[in-house]
Amino acid sequence: LLLALMLLAPALSAQQERGLIFNLEIGELCLQSAQCKSGCCHRDSGLSMARCAPKAAEFHECTPKTIYGVYYKCPCESGLTCDADKTIVGSITNTNF
Repeated sequence: LLLALMLLAPALSAQQERGLIFNLEIGELCLQSAQCKSGCCHRDSGLSMARCAPKAAEFHECTPKTIYGVYYKCPCESGLTCDADKTIVGSITNTNF
């Protein structure tokens, strides 16, 4: 179901400016980063609800863009790079920011 939603994202977002599933604003609940206008679905902890959040600005903590749909730290804004622990250990332990 989640894969189907991700595949339908471009078609649905082209039909309407903002919807219930895609093109979500900052602060709205999300399941995947593809749903958010900002491109970052963020959660504070493993037990918290994920919400759309702005991407990391210069000098803020960030996470390299991954295949996972939800971040503990958002990826960088366009034009910036994230200098982080890119090893598999950093990804598994959520210290790759």
